[in-house]
Amino acid sequence: MNSKPQPNYYLTESERKFADLIWDHEPINSGDLARLCADQFGWKKSTTYTFIKKLCNQLLFQNNDAIVTSLVSKEDYTRVQSEQFVESNFGGSLPRFLAAFAPRKKYSATEIEEMMKIIADYQEDK
Repeated sequence: MNSKPQPNYYLTESERKFADLIWDHEPINSGDLARLCADQFGWKKSTTYTFIKKLCNQLLFQNNDAIVTSLVSKEDYTRVQSEQFVESNFGGSLPRFLAAFAPRKKYSATEIEEMMKIIADYQEDK
């Protein structure tokens, strides 16, 4: 059974800023992206093309006929990053994750209501 290659969700800070630029402007011509990176990051064209190739190899983006688009949405990337953070830092326990924030701040009734609604929406046995 051949399994489909999965995207690599690990990005350095520079790669994440670059990915954000693509997500904010996609679909974008690779030449336009190089100009945008020169303006925003001071990068040479070759640096931009190196980053495009790397993130395409990680299966997060694609470059077809010099048009760069995402294979993974920003929302999906952020969701996976959040899940991995909770897994690695809190043993996958969302209650432990939330408890880490409880002593640091008082929450408004509106914030608590929003959190309760999210929990209710995903409750197993409704």
